[in-house]
Amino acid sequence: MSTLLIGGTGTTGSLLASLLPDSFVATRKPAHDRHVLFNWDDPETFEPALEGISSIYLIPPVGVADPAPVVESFLSRARFVRRAVLLSSSAVAESVSGMGALPALVRAMPEWTVLRPSWFMQNFTGDHAVAAGVRAGEIVTATGDGRVAFVDAADIAAVAARALTDPLPHNTDHLITGPEALSYADAAAVITEVTGQPVRHRSVSTEELTERLSSWLPAEFAALLAGLDEDIRGGAEDRVTTTVEDVTGRPARSFRDFIRRTSTA
Repeated sequence: MSTLLIGGTGTTGSLLASLLPDSFVATRKPAHDRHVLFNWDDPETFEPALEGISSIYLIPPVGVADPAPVVESFLSRARFVRRAVLLSSSAVAESVSGMGALPALVRAMPEWTVLRPSWFMQNFTGDHAVAAGVRAGEIVTATGDGRVAFVDAADIAAVAARALTDPLPHNTDHLITGPEALSYADAAAVITEVTGQPVRHRSVSTEELTERLSSWLPAEFAALLAGLDEDIRGGAEDRVTTTVEDVTGRPARSFRDFIRRTSTA
């Protein structure tokens, strides 16, 4: 299959591109022959990007409140695409609009997989707000003692690679987690132990977190993110699956191993 990776320069997409060296990366700024011009804001790029493509890795447009119309328009032009793998989230409930409407669109393809990963371990590194908290020595959330089975993006990419290339289509939703559920206080303790850098977790109310996030995010989006923390506090993400091992044949990476590896990189 000729595979197009939409979001192929992002966190999971870039890892997936290295696993599928013959794939094509959709990007606004093509830089070499594996890159294909693609822009969610420009439907004129859809059909040229799909030429010769039989499978797609689909990450919807970022920052769009309701991406379903543009994704549906794109998929309607994917007449020769047999297999689609959607990156969704364990935190996104199915709905008739918004992000929750995308799984139904993908299930209408001849062959499909919906990936529903838990929260990324990569949130503790890079530019994420949690990572900024780690560097400052205090992670602030509204999650209370709620636990999350954080997952390494590399494990998500490994599952996606199998979903895109296995001879038989998966035709299922994959709930993808790490091997253990941790509270943010647990995660802070692991970081402290592994790196020697003191990090603690401070839990605040959903309202206080919304106010904090609103200082640098649109108010509606800040409220959405704080609401996801509230869901975690209520136990929505306190679950562990064996999907990574079931699909790839190897266990999911632990949070401790991830911190050990990234802190010495």
